[in-house]
Amino acid sequence: MHRRGPAGPINPRHRGMAAPRVRARIGAAGRVLPGQFCAALDWLLPLGPWRPISTFFKASDLRVELTSEPKPKPEVGQLQFGKHFTDHMLTVEWDRERGWGQPHIKPFQHLRLHPASSALHYAVELFEGMKAFRGQDQRIRLFRPLMNMERMSRSAARASLPPFDQLQLLECIRRLVAIDQAWVPHSDSASLYIRPTYIGTEPSLGVSRPGHALLFVILSPVGAYFASGPMGAVGLLAEPRYVRAWLGGVGDCKMGGNYAPTILVQDEAVRAGCQQVLWLYGDDHQITEVGTMNIFLFWTDLQGELELVTPPLNGIILPGVTRQSLLDLARKWGEFKVSERSITMADLLRGLREKRVREVFGSGTACVVSPVSHVLYQGKNYPIPTMENGPDLTKRFLKELTDIQYGRVPSDWVLPV
Repeated sequence: MHRRGPAGPINPRHRGMAAPRVRARIGAAGRVLPGQFCAALDWLLPLGPWRPISTFFKASDLRVELTSEPKPKPEVGQLQFGKHFTDHMLTVEWDRERGWGQPHIKPFQHLRLHPASSALHYAVELFEGMKAFRGQDQRIRLFRPLMNMERMSRSAARASLPPFDQLQLLECIRRLVAIDQAWVPHSDSASLYIRPTYIGTEPSLGVSRPGHALLFVILSPVGAYFASGPMGAVGLLAEPRYVRAWLGGVGDCKMGGNYAPTILVQDEAVRAGCQQVLWLYGDDHQITEVGTMNIFLFWTDLQGELELVTPPLNGIILPGVTRQSLLDLARKWGEFKVSERSITMADLLRGLREKRVREVFGSGTACVVSPVSHVLYQGKNYPIPTMENGPDLTKRFLKELTDIQYGRVPSDWVLPV
């Protein structure tokens, strides 16, 4: 029996063709009215014409339980990254026998886990990072949220966690943000950080695909990621002894196991007078990422052309939403060459010697963009002239992106809550 859509029964063969078009339109435009967001798409997605209807949870089944004890909200000036949490959270449980359970928005609370849960022992888990922004018009917007859902889905497949419907989860998140919208800061220098998390909860010490899982989402009002503010320059430690990720690994997935081993190196960077780590890879010391950010270099290349370059998505680079947004903006401007290719420390040092480097900066959801002031490499400090050059491009990117995020300029990159 075919499922019925808004206009009547849907032939399963047509769902596989219609869904990509709708997914692309929503991902690019986000113009569907919030109240219609779930109803208009529930019958079309996810992809796969023969899946059982009960395979995925639905936002239309969302159960809402409001807190009876709302917490006081911190002042914007008191916000630290990830230290404050809103009144509610979203949870959805899965098990192999019953499939997905009912999505549930409930008062923020501790999780109850079996001590043998696979996430605790074998890092069967992943997460995402996205934000909601309050504009001067008091409307709240999500920034390119389907890109986060797509990346989360890819990470889940790599972690052997069960698939979920990206648009149904996004609608549940939108509902959660709407309920806790009073927590979205009234500030154009702060936002509401959204942390979807997905963990294996199999109560067994066996190393295997989990038969139980939990997907949950928590919200946290945040200010600037770095204490120096949005345009404070950071110094980097480039230490070839350590690598963040490697070919064939999971560097392109947002898994907690990628982050825990970096803390030791981050501490070493701080002791060396730096704020972040510049991650290198291979015998030729390829530049990959900076801290938890993607990295960009703006310079004049060897052919004399002005170029914005960032490492390619070769399996060791996290495909950042901000990274892609900067590339999209730069290509839209058409004012200089935009490249995704490998860069080595030798390339960077030669560019510095020949005074071809203009700016180096990191990009990410937490910080948007972060200028780089110097790199400590093999015992020598190499100044980067980012701040001496404005930094014009870094500031331009920051303004363009935040104007979109806070609704100062119209864009099809945002989804209203």
